[in-house]
Amino acid sequence: MQFNAIIEALLIASEEPLPLEELARLVRARVAEADDAVLKAREDGNLTATLGEDLAAMAAVDAAAVAVAIGELNANYTESGRAFAVLERAKGWKIFTRLEFGEFVRQLFPGRKPERLSGPAMETLAIIAYRQPITKAAMEAVRGVSCDGMVQKLLDRELIRIGGRADLPGRPLLYETTDVFFEHFGIRSVDDLPNAAELRKVKLPEPPAEKPAAGAPAPAATPEFPDFAAATPADDSSNS
Repeated sequence: MQFNAIIEALLIASEEPLPLEELARLVRARVAEADDAVLKAREDGNLTATLGEDLAAMAAVDAAAVAVAIGELNANYTESGRAFAVLERAKGWKIFTRLEFGEFVRQLFPGRKPERLSGPAMETLAIIAYRQPITKAAMEAVRGVSCDGMVQKLLDRELIRIGGRADLPGRPLLYETTDVFFEHFGIRSVDDLPNAAELRKVKLPEPPAEKPAAGAPAPAATPEFPDFAAATPADDSSNS
């Protein structure tokens, strides 16, 4: 039984993405289960029962071995012209249809039309993505306008969520991106956003209630956030 085929079977059967460590654990669990069955068979008098070389070789499989297997699967898919690939997302690895087949797959869902966010909604989402967790007042200090409607729209689309409350007067809500956000933009974490490290360090305008004490240096000019939706294409592919 080929190890690569086992990993492929697990990815196909799972409805949710699987981390490398979980894939390795599942393989080891099956080997341990088979080993217990062999021991029981021998206790029952079947002295010829054996685990088998293929399974025995997987007893100590780890995440690194799974990563190699996924790389080999993808190389095989590309070489043979298959319509799917194994891709990593925020929660782990999953099989997806390749983007070039997306328009054909979309014919399966004629009633589902792509929904695009407005410019103001994208701007609000960018601020949250780069500076999360962040309060609504802090978003409005950067944008210069109320963000109530944009925040609600992003909550309704499940692109952001409430991540807690800030340790500030009134305990305002903190907002952060969701796994749906990472899936939509085809990234694993906020570190994959364009210029993430630099932009997260830039000083932004702050609302009066969140400004530092008197005497602190004045904030720098508001930076222009990149259009991460354009720089990081959304994954319009469908699950295989």
